[in-house]
Amino acid sequence: MGPMSQPSSRLAHAVLAASSLLTQEPQDSGLPFPSFPKRFLSTALNAVGLPLEHRSPATLHLVTPAVGHGCEVEQWDSDEPIPSKDLERGVAGAHGLLCLLSDRIDKKLLDAAGPNLKVISTLSAGVDHLALDEIKKRGIRVGYTPDVLTDTTAELAVSLLLTTCRRLPEAIEEVKNGGWTTWKPLWMCGCGLTQSTVGIIGLGRIGKAVARRLKPFGVQRFLYAGRQPRPQEAEEFQAEFVSTLQLAAESDFIIVTCSLTPATKGLCNKDFFQRMKKTAVFVNVSRGEVVNQDDLYQALASGQVAAAGLDVTTPEPLPTNHPLLTLKNCVILPHIGSATHRTRNTMSLLAANNLLAGLRGEPMPSELKL
Repeated sequence: MGPMSQPSSRLAHAVLAASSLLTQEPQDSGLPFPSFPKRFLSTALNAVGLPLEHRSPATLHLVTPAVGHGCEVEQWDSDEPIPSKDLERGVAGAHGLLCLLSDRIDKKLLDAAGPNLKVISTLSAGVDHLALDEIKKRGIRVGYTPDVLTDTTAELAVSLLLTTCRRLPEAIEEVKNGGWTTWKPLWMCGCGLTQSTVGIIGLGRIGKAVARRLKPFGVQRFLYAGRQPRPQEAEEFQAEFVSTLQLAAESDFIIVTCSLTPATKGLCNKDFFQRMKKTAVFVNVSRGEVVNQDDLYQALASGQVAAAGLDVTTPEPLPTNHPLLTLKNCVILPHIGSATHRTRNTMSLLAANNLLAGLRGEPMPSELKL
């Protein structure tokens, strides 16, 4: 874990570090705050901890205007998330906060920040880590990064689906451990997408991008479930709006791309899995809490569901002794849906621009409507 650093060379240090704390000097800053020392804290601007040539331009875009207005930069020098106690100490008196999805922005943290906090910018499309009711009550604006990770997450969803349904981890392991002996007609057979029915829970940006990528594989029928029909989005794929349980019963492949809300928490549970075909494959790239993992384990272990691929779990990281990790028919990834250099750089740049626009009292490039 990195400490909060106190740079003497403001900009040079800021470009290399992972998170930043800006302190406004007692002069005209061009920002809508009183001219006495204030600060705002942001965690993990260079979220991926890449070599210098791959690092995000977001720090530069955030730091240059800030330094130009007499702000001093302090940064969290680690790719690891800032511990909550350090975040609570650092955010005290802050004007703005740039955070990650791993940072729990709750009432306790907001109380620690105090009344100066006016802007929160999160480096994520999901906002379930933010206490939105409390944030709204305090009149704090929120920026987030939705559209920029759509394609990358959809690519990962399709990759995870193919990896799971064609049993690639099992096949690779057989090659490594000597299980590959000779060609056998039924050995390592999986499921193909041609002439299949694909069910998508949440036909939003990512759901549509997934369907668009799966269509050329010869998928015969698309189903989708959600809060309400979305005929314009569904028209491209001739997708049918059905109930969640009907989707479970009729789909060969199910992909969860919905947001985590009170209505979707625990949506995929015992009843859901019992409706699924025994040959069906389940994939989740949304949030872990959409799935009841105990029920999923029982469904996979009993053969009620053929296989599952998860890029998200509860908790994250998943403990190495978790029962799901004992199953050959469960592929688990460490929440890497948006993990490409280009996407993470674009996300961090958008998060920085959201923060700066909010601090200036201007429209954010991507603001969450509360």
